[in-house]
Amino acid sequence: MGKDVKSPCVSLCHLKHEICTGCGRSRSEIKEWKGMKHKEQKATVERAAVRLKEFRRKERKH
Repeated sequence: MGKDVKSPCVSLCHLKHEICTGCGRSRSEIKEWKGMKHKEQKATVERAAVRLKEFRRKERKH
C-alpha cells in the first residue's frame, strides 16, 4: 500500500469539548491513531481538517 498517513499532530495539544484545538482530532481518534488502518487514518485527517477549520472560524467570530 502507499505511504503512511502523517499524523496531523502539531504538538499544541489542548482539548476543548473533546476535540484537540491543535490538530482537530477527537480524544478517541488521538488514542486510536496508531492502531488505525491507512484508510481510517486518511478519513480521520480529513475530518480533523474540517473540524479545525470550523473551530477557527468560530474563534474569529468571538
